[in-house]
Amino acid sequence: MKKITFGIMTQEKIRERMLAIAKGEYKPKPSEPKIWFTSMKSLAEVLSDDNRALLKTIRDLQPESISGLAVITGRKPGNLSRTLKTMSHYGIVEMRRENRHVRPIVMATEFQILAG
Repeated sequence: MKKITFGIMTQEKIRERMLAIAKGEYKPKPSEPKIWFTSMKSLAEVLSDDNRALLKTIRDLQPESISGLAVITGRKPGNLSRTLKTMSHYGIVEMRRENRHVRPIVMATEFQILAG
């Protein structure tokens, strides 16, 4: 499992940083976050207690599909699918197509948060 580093910065600062990188005025260090949130609240929604418990369930039980995970967790497949899609957007979960199913695979269980 890898560790993912998230950064928290205002939308304005994120935009300034991206423009500086695009202009070649700033080169990010490899240790800097690649994923940024505009508030601690938005990060907390992605890494909520429920979502971290879901990651642990996926890691420990390795379900074959989203529907299998829904049965294990008691959550509705549609709700679960949206949650997993959000987490896959941030690189926390990979949604791997296998045969006729989509299998969730945990990519990270450790997170570092840097507030700027």
